[in-house]
Amino acid sequence: MHLIIAEKHIAAKRIATILSAGKLSQVRVNGVDTYQFQDENEQKVVIGLSGHIVKLDFPSCYNNWQKVEARELIDADIITVSTEVRIVAALKKLGKEATRVTIATDYDREGELIGVEALDIIRNINPDVHFDRVHYSAITPKEITSAFKNVSKIDFNLADAGHSRQVIDLVWGASLTRFMSLAAGRLGKLFLSVGRVQSPTLTLIVDKEKERQAFEIKPYWELYALLIDKKGNDFKVQHVNRRFWEKKEVDALVSKLGKIAIVTEVVTSTKQDIPPIPFNTTEFITAASSLGFTPASAMRIAEALYIQGFISYPRTDNTVYPATLDLRAMIEVFAKGTFKEYAEKLLAKEKLEPTRGKKETTDHPPIYPASLAKKSELNEQEWKIYEMVVRRFFATFAEPAIWETIKAKFEITSEEFSATGARLVEAGWRWYYPYNAPEDRLLPSLKEGDELIVRETEIINKETQPPGRYGQGRLIRIMEELGLGTKATRHEIISKLYSRAYVHGNPLQPTKTAYAVVETLEKYAPTISKPEMTSKLEADMDKIAEGLIPEKEVLKESREMLHSIFNELENNKDKIIESLRAGLREDKMIGTCPACGSVLMVMRSKKGSRFIGCQGYPDCSFSLPLPKSGQVMVTDKLCEEHGLYNIRIVTEGKKTWNLGCPHCNFKEWQQSLRESNEIKKEKEESNLLSEHNPKKTKKITDIKGIGKVTAEKFDNVGISRPEDLKNRDAEELAKLTNISINKIKEWQENIA
Repeated sequence: MHLIIAEKHIAAKRIATILSAGKLSQVRVNGVDTYQFQDENEQKVVIGLSGHIVKLDFPSCYNNWQKVEARELIDADIITVSTEVRIVAALKKLGKEATRVTIATDYDREGELIGVEALDIIRNINPDVHFDRVHYSAITPKEITSAFKNVSKIDFNLADAGHSRQVIDLVWGASLTRFMSLAAGRLGKLFLSVGRVQSPTLTLIVDKEKERQAFEIKPYWELYALLIDKKGNDFKVQHVNRRFWEKKEVDALVSKLGKIAIVTEVVTSTKQDIPPIPFNTTEFITAASSLGFTPASAMRIAEALYIQGFISYPRTDNTVYPATLDLRAMIEVFAKGTFKEYAEKLLAKEKLEPTRGKKETTDHPPIYPASLAKKSELNEQEWKIYEMVVRRFFATFAEPAIWETIKAKFEITSEEFSATGARLVEAGWRWYYPYNAPEDRLLPSLKEGDELIVRETEIINKETQPPGRYGQGRLIRIMEELGLGTKATRHEIISKLYSRAYVHGNPLQPTKTAYAVVETLEKYAPTISKPEMTSKLEADMDKIAEGLIPEKEVLKESREMLHSIFNELENNKDKIIESLRAGLREDKMIGTCPACGSVLMVMRSKKGSRFIGCQGYPDCSFSLPLPKSGQVMVTDKLCEEHGLYNIRIVTEGKKTWNLGCPHCNFKEWQQSLRESNEIKKEKEESNLLSEHNPKKTKKITDIKGIGKVTAEKFDNVGISRPEDLKNRDAEELAKLTNISINKIKEWQENIA
């Protein structure tokens, strides 16, 4: 039996469907769905994993944070624990019968490791089984068929590189998190997460915020004039000084300006707007961010599109299409359907010459559309991402966009003003990829010596702005430049910063907890907060993958680095405790008590419930309630009415709750409670009243026993309402309708 192992269930189903031409059976093995078919006198079984089916962990004797020192985790034994018991059991059962195993997981470090983990389980019970590997970049019939015709060997070096990352991240994360959490007194769900990649990334965000806070805002003024030509066209020109730092200077200048502007220079030129490079993961995430997708959601959608066979593998560093790709054939796929017009224009070219980025790798090509999708096959978000990938792919084959630019200078009473204009002359690649295109800035036809009327002047008051915060897409690009994380993990690191309540908003803004952690690390263990250490380990892991360094050597070096960091931490333990607790105390401050003027803080009662209480207690008993669960995040936004900081409630795996001002929230809750009680009271009174005054029937059919046929009989004799029935003589009515007189009397008695 030939056992084929895919990374996920849906991928297994697609691969089996392609290989069997749809002639397959779904068979459950130990509660796990497998796909089986006969091929060339050989039984084939395809099983999907659930990503990693085992994980690394410490033995349970290390779990007690109070009894086991954080440093002991550095050299602790590491064990492998099954996380998907049913899949492991199914693998063992199928592995016993298998004569051949083919690993068909995603081709990267993580995928290679996932495949080797599954293979190790099988080899433990069937050591002589033959095994091989298939590589593909898209789950399409052509790619899958080709992959299984050209099997290769498993890259154990690549798997070792993935395994080393797991070990290093576990040891660094667990030991540092335990040390810092114990120092801060933050245990349980409120632990302080510290990590090899996470902490330098958080430092970037905090340092950027400090840079913003240190920025000195200065007022300045800009001077504009509104000009009108002979045809009545108007447009704005700006004084060439751009910024005036003294108001009196610009006021003096305005006072002497006349009403005529003379054109002194007109320079017209054209500018080429070069087509974009192919999508690698970072380029893709940056582009998706500009459309409003977070890196995590963009990658989740891209992964779903890849598994469905609509796009190629989305985790790649490559920005150069390999020569093995038949680019014309790939475009021909779109010669029908939504993108027909664009595909036909490209196919009309004699030669297709795509753009090339600076990064060229051999594992996967850049992200490209692998097959034609219909809009009805995808949800709205999937279609947006798919369309963006298709359009970017087309744009890489297109001509440059051509802009006509105009630079003009004007003289108004010896003062020089200027204006620029731009017009898209040839759309080029922007026709295929219209996202974030600059708008035309048109100027009327001008020539030197033209006189124009100055209709009015305008002074605009502005202020210098601090450097912008990092958006998620920009932060991922910075992480890539600094060697922080990998294409597969950077978006996960950012998601972790949100879930740990270290940052909020987008662009990312650090919380006071983030400040406390980063400032403590920068002062007493700077190695953790800088990118050099983690980028060195990343480079070493690359060397493991290339077979240049054994994994054991890198793990040894990693542990030595961590021991040197712990020397710093332990030598400064008392200072770290003081620094963290002082910083985290600020993170609990909500504002000033309206009753006594003391500080309001997040507190806990003796029973463990939390609330906002006054430090003036017991003299002041002012308090505000807080939700029972979730982490309280204090933002820097102040309520104008109450002078309290707005708060958010962060619960891992759930959407962040913007609770806002806790005082406003409490007042709104009280108001809704009062309204709810009033509604409840009205209901009770209404029910009590209805017991003494039975509910009036509004329609004849509301009377029990009167249906549609009887209602029609009554309608024929002029009875359409209950009151009509009540006031009629029962005996007479019985004769007219041929309905029992006793029935009519019963109905009349029941009418309120």
